[in-house]
Amino acid sequence: MSEMSINILIGGEAGQGLVTIGQLMAKALVRGGHDVLVNQDYMSRIRGGHNFFAIRTGPEPIQCTTEMVDILVALNKETLEIHGSQLTERGIVVADEKIDCRGLNALKVPFNDLASKPLFYNVVALGVLGAAVCNDIAILEGLLQDTFGKKGSEIVASNLEVLRKAYAWVKEQNFDFSCMPPPPENPDKRIMINGNEAIALGALAAGCNFLSFYPMTPSTSVALTLINKGKELGFVAEQAEDEIAAINMALGASWAGARSIVTTSGGGFALMVEGISLAGVTETPVVVILVQRPGPATGLPTRTEQGDLNLALYAGHGEFPRAIFTPGTPEECFYLTHRAFDLAERYQTPMFVLSDQYLADSYRAVEPFDLDKLPEVAKPLLKPENPKEYKRYALSDDCISPRAIPGFSEALVKVDSDEHDEQGHIVEDAPTRVAQNSKRLCKGCGLWAEVVPPGYYGPDEPDVLFLCWGSTLGAALDASEMADLKVAVLHFTQVYPLKDEQFMPFLEAAKEVVCVEGNANGQFARLLRQETGYGVNNFILRFDGRPITARYILAGLKNIL
Repeated sequence: MSEMSINILIGGEAGQGLVTIGQLMAKALVRGGHDVLVNQDYMSRIRGGHNFFAIRTGPEPIQCTTEMVDILVALNKETLEIHGSQLTERGIVVADEKIDCRGLNALKVPFNDLASKPLFYNVVALGVLGAAVCNDIAILEGLLQDTFGKKGSEIVASNLEVLRKAYAWVKEQNFDFSCMPPPPENPDKRIMINGNEAIALGALAAGCNFLSFYPMTPSTSVALTLINKGKELGFVAEQAEDEIAAINMALGASWAGARSIVTTSGGGFALMVEGISLAGVTETPVVVILVQRPGPATGLPTRTEQGDLNLALYAGHGEFPRAIFTPGTPEECFYLTHRAFDLAERYQTPMFVLSDQYLADSYRAVEPFDLDKLPEVAKPLLKPENPKEYKRYALSDDCISPRAIPGFSEALVKVDSDEHDEQGHIVEDAPTRVAQNSKRLCKGCGLWAEVVPPGYYGPDEPDVLFLCWGSTLGAALDASEMADLKVAVLHFTQVYPLKDEQFMPFLEAAKEVVCVEGNANGQFARLLRQETGYGVNNFILRFDGRPITARYILAGLKNIL
């Protein structure tokens, strides 16, 4: 954990413009050379209800969010009541002059004097906060112009006037914001992106050109980013009437030659299960993005959890191969989504990318993605060598049948959801059933040979090894650095299939293994025992809808030890 980092929390009600302030401030910090990690906490309502936008920032790498607050921007009284106890010793409150700050070190802001109407209160907050943490108002001015430029020059001018007035007012106060660390010298250029945006860009980089979806928080921004960024790439998107239609549209498009993606969350994915099985028997490639939120049912629609691993693992009746990727950073979101498309095309079977609300909405400062490192995604056949003899489900030594696209040759591409022979005709005889099902399952051997190994961070033979997957990576890394013991982290970006020689030596070398998961039953630990026989006895689990933090892990570790 960086000693030079600070945590800025902007709190208020939905509708007060928290996201506008937070995103612009985070972008300004990134352009100024700081690292950032954003945690958004919002309620499932249009207006009202307490929301907050937290930005942890500093000149050194930031790995996870934190509960402690150094600068608290309170847009209403409730924010101070909820988060006042989280202020550090150096903590500062920025609030309207009418709010009672209870003797805390506070900058009282005359919002009414600095803004012509309440509509601009969030711009006042941006100017005040910008004066504290951003040395160059030109960065903020440029961001405001980019944000409001489409609304016309008059709107831009009004916002800039309020911004400059608030910025100048803070400078006149000579208020001490010494908790803010100075920016690094000659910083590298980085982009600010969250997990959902990175998934969308990874899909586009893989040549994805068809999306079918039904909007469901917290996955919707993957679809919106694909639609927005894919405009110039010939991208086709369809908002279906429900999730059943969405998965079947994606399979139809894939059969016709498109490279398809479906985005959803747990409740929507539950409706897609029959379609997933259809993909398995028809050997149709499709990539499913499952952004997790707490269940059962609609659960906590805007919170985070890792409770859908079993759902993705066992979705679909019958037996057929799959791979499940669980990125922990935006970079991993990008590269693993690209990999999912390549494997889906090569092995003609569904692939899953599991994210969660925390990773989906957390903005990070990352290096631009290296497109030259990406392998070319596999392509289907347009014209088989002998079109008139083409067999869609031909048995082969590598268990992969040639997948031709209908309409590009004389080949007749037959597909069937029942068991079928090599040509695609429905059959019920036992030998053909065994041959076709064995061929499909055999593709799992190829997937197993290409498993992405987990990342190992820390010393050899540690006292404690944190076993984790997905978005818990940053918190586990921070906790390992803060602990008094010799601690390492083993992080899985692919949770199925598993290849035990990639990780068993690490587990066996550790004195204690502690599984860190965002669910109530330790779903990955159970999968690990099922696949390898290795049993984990210590757990740090969180399932209240909030992200796992380093302090949460250390508190759990203390109880274990």
